[in-house]
Amino acid sequence: MPRVVGIDPGTVSFDLLGLEDGEAFLDRSVPTSEVARRPETLLGVLQAALPLDLIAGPSGYGLPLVPIEAVGERELKLLCLAQPGESAGIGGLRTLVRLLREARLPVIFTPGVIHLSTVPAHRKVNRVDLGTADKVCAAAAAIEEQSRRLDIPHAETSFVLVELGGAFTAVLSVEGGRIVGGQGGSSGPLGYLACGALDGEVACLLGGVRKEAIFSGGVAFVAGSPAAPPEALASRQDEAWRLAREAFIESLVRAVAGELAAASPPREILLSGRLSRIPGFREPVVTALSRLGPVRSLDVGTKVKEAARGAALIADGLAGGRYRELIEVMRLREAQGTVLDHLYLTGAEEVRRWAQGPARS
Repeated sequence: MPRVVGIDPGTVSFDLLGLEDGEAFLDRSVPTSEVARRPETLLGVLQAALPLDLIAGPSGYGLPLVPIEAVGERELKLLCLAQPGESAGIGGLRTLVRLLREARLPVIFTPGVIHLSTVPAHRKVNRVDLGTADKVCAAAAAIEEQSRRLDIPHAETSFVLVELGGAFTAVLSVEGGRIVGGQGGSSGPLGYLACGALDGEVACLLGGVRKEAIFSGGVAFVAGSPAAPPEALASRQDEAWRLAREAFIESLVRAVAGELAAASPPREILLSGRLSRIPGFREPVVTALSRLGPVRSLDVGTKVKEAARGAALIADGLAGGRYRELIEVMRLREAQGTVLDHLYLTGAEEVRRWAQGPARS
């Protein structure tokens, strides 16, 4: 049976989960700062886990099930969406991806929500980030968890997933075991660090908007403590924190209500991500969202985050293992296109030309 690893490239940590015949053999978290400084650290963890049949790699904004040997400069641009010289965001993935390719590890890059055929085209108009690849992985973990907990087939699962990450907040809709819509971290509600959907007038006033901008303006910035860990911020009671918390909660409620208005009624609202494990964030979120439906925290039974569990499930399924039916229900093999295919704005053609390049670097 397959021996696989799933990777969640988070803003705070890179989480890895290994499955052999569906059972965990690796459950490891490495600080993102360490990976950025010494990417060979992550490479070492993977090499120590060999032999491996497949690795669901750190996929950034996503690629439609592209094996690492097919990744060139064009694919790196689409995966990272970082201009030359940008250090914020996930631009640092370029070095790691090249190391993984040079090591000839069996890596495959997984899709973002924008690539999925299960999301209607009209929901993709003028969007890039409906949910990055790690959010698709978190949804896979949630589909498997709800199926197991409620003893129902994957194809009967339905929920709104609220991913409360260490930087971004995203909301995804799942019907019949398939992702049908979403609001990604950079186009959705307020995040812990990130501003979420950016007012177009603000973007114009800022001028050349770079990654640093969308990684700012979130809860920690509103509270005046952008460097504070969420555990410390959640224990405060001052006016700046109350303003940040109210903005965060209402932004989240509006996003979830929007998904509920566009989709069939779900069984429940599920919470995942780093902030969902912190009572000071989770409890007010549960209270606010309970007006919209039953709310529960996702429990995938691992130390690493839910997205790493989902990435491992996807790798197992793609390798023909225990979770192959999950892949079929989610219709991941139908993923196609690029994150830039649905832009109709002035200047979109220039962006697409920038992304073009040789198939191999």
